[in-house]
Amino acid sequence: MRTIGPADGRTLRVAAQVALNAPSIFNTQPWRWVVQEHSMQLWADRARQLLVADPDGRLLTVSCGAALHHARVALAVAGHAADVRTLPDPAEPDLLAEVRLGDAADPATEDRAAYAAISQRRTDRRAFTGQPVPVEVIQRLIALAERQGAHLAVLRGGEIDDLAILTARAAELQFADPAYRHELAAWTADAPKAPANGSGVPSETAVSPSPRRVPVREFAPSGVGTLDPGDEGDAGTLYTVLFTDEDTPPAWLHAGQALSALLLGATAAGLAASPISDVTEHTLTRERLRHVLAGIGAPQLALRVGYAPDGTPPASPRRRLGEVVNLSS
Repeated sequence: MRTIGPADGRTLRVAAQVALNAPSIFNTQPWRWVVQEHSMQLWADRARQLLVADPDGRLLTVSCGAALHHARVALAVAGHAADVRTLPDPAEPDLLAEVRLGDAADPATEDRAAYAAISQRRTDRRAFTGQPVPVEVIQRLIALAERQGAHLAVLRGGEIDDLAILTARAAELQFADPAYRHELAAWTADAPKAPANGSGVPSETAVSPSPRRVPVREFAPSGVGTLDPGDEGDAGTLYTVLFTDEDTPPAWLHAGQALSALLLGATAAGLAASPISDVTEHTLTRERLRHVLAGIGAPQLALRVGYAPDGTPPASPRRRLGEVVNLSS
């Protein structure tokens, strides 16, 4: 058995810092960590919940699951097995996970690749090229989702057309709601305060409207200063749906960890990706997406993966460590 030492608290703080890079809905980063000497707790930050787009906190929990997986990767590369208990206290539903250091363990090649991908990953909303994603990479992504307790459905032919229709319908329903438009403005390029505070979606990462095989959410409805989507046609883009067997907070955490594993795996393979969560934010379109999956599970979000055009989109802003991590003796 390993010996617990004073360096463990520092290792956990570093893991929490690495987790700042995790993706989240509207880049809200809706989590906080309480780091103790030998363990760390992951808490939901309800002050950052999107009450219109995510009223039940499902995507908040998915986002927290992504942060949890990032932290696990950091601990693995530091040579630590992690003992993770999810939702450990029924009396504290916002306490999503507790992570304790286990025995020393050499990091696997997969962990090293995932860790290297953390700093390289970007949410890339530009149109992808016509180069198809190799079959072996698709199979690898499916396996990565399964390892985290979720599933990845690869859409084909008419299913992609269905996704396009549902995504367009979701945008129509959401933009018809003044409360949604207000919430969008509060966290995107139309509200400089959020990006300035280390969160939100700045205009530099939001694409301007253009014909796409599957629509991409307009994060800057004003169209000012947005990222050029490029002249590629998304012809080789892989469209998938991340889903779970159940639709519960534990399942949402699994989905978030799977999302993190998928995005890092895609980055390590030289691919770009961006989540499509808006199709699951409205009850109507989410239920119809479930029908596209033949009712075999609960869709948590869609994901587009492909080869990006030249250049790299800017990184999204991140909160300061002191805003996210509390130290407890």
